[in-house]
Amino acid sequence: MFTGLIEEVGTVQAIRPVAGGRSVAVRAPEIAAEARAGDSISVNGICLTVEDIAAPELHFHVGAESFARTTAANWQPGRLVNLERAMRAGDRLGGHFVQGHVDCIGRLANRVAEGQTQRFTFTMPREMLRYVVPRGSIAVDGISLTVTGIGEDSFSVAVIPYTLRHTNLQALAVGEAVNIEVDILAKYVERMLTYTAATGGELTEQFLAEHGFM
Repeated sequence: MFTGLIEEVGTVQAIRPVAGGRSVAVRAPEIAAEARAGDSISVNGICLTVEDIAAPELHFHVGAESFARTTAANWQPGRLVNLERAMRAGDRLGGHFVQGHVDCIGRLANRVAEGQTQRFTFTMPREMLRYVVPRGSIAVDGISLTVTGIGEDSFSVAVIPYTLRHTNLQALAVGEAVNIEVDILAKYVERMLTYTAATGGELTEQFLAEHGFM
């Protein structure tokens, strides 16, 4: 589990084919100095396991499924990637709960300066927009962001200068693809509503309390 607060922006160094996927080397001096083999790290929003460390590089195995469903298929040496280590018990939750399970791929449609912030608009599959709500949370390339607006096939976020400087959004160009993970709470609520409708029940305060939502 992650929070969507990026610890370091790494750089893809090399990608080579291996059985069942590809091996990806990422230069990340800060995290590599403390990481261990077997650690879970979010790389552009994808939960990956550290297979080996050759400081300042981290080596990951990226499976065929991840390449089929995420932007990892487009990674090339020199690509900036957002890195975050898994949460530890007792850590502050400054962002929101992020699993590192990418739901879909989106694309940057527009970025406009608004004072010191920048408004980024991303397109995404319409069937996934039902999980996106104004002022709700969403993870873009592993970054926890707050939704400021929703269109027919898009959503917008306001990016503050600190986030811009400390994530790969600094180099993101219009048309580029990003990994998107919607808020897990939205998916649980949908599941609860579907279940109660199918069983003839009702979504009541008592039901929510019994299932840990209150």
